[in-house]
Amino acid sequence: MLDGVDCAIVEILLRDSRASLKELARAVGLSSPSVSERLRRLEERGVIRAFTVEIDPKALGFPIQAIVRIKPLPGKMHVVQKLIEEMPQFGECDKVTGDDCFVARLYVRSIEELDGLLDRIADKAETSTAIVKAQPIRRRPPPLGEISSEQREV
Repeated sequence: MLDGVDCAIVEILLRDSRASLKELARAVGLSSPSVSERLRRLEERGVIRAFTVEIDPKALGFPIQAIVRIKPLPGKMHVVQKLIEEMPQFGECDKVTGDDCFVARLYVRSIEELDGLLDRIADKAETSTAIVKAQPIRRRPPPLGEISSEQREV
């Protein structure tokens, strides 16, 4: 359960994961040791899983992003999942319900590289690929302001 102070701490860290304890403490009106304890509890409860940086794939030489829906052939689910996990160009992958089993995001340098990666799973799965033109909404957390009263401490 999160109270208003916890929500404020999380919101600040979402904007700047490098915010210092001193900055967090000043922003929420607590001492640094109190904020440190709250952070520890948020991590223990799994609310905060990591403090991270956001990297621009284009700046690293990966100008193309593709979304690939993957439907393994009968009996090939685990083989396909293992292949996906082993290819570092797969930046994200969700196991989903519906006609497809996986929805993945790939980062590649060229269409030829994309074709080569998809060829590696072509005999084990059907794929449907879309090239990402833009990402109007980047991955973001659920709205903290809409946490139910059962999830908030009173």
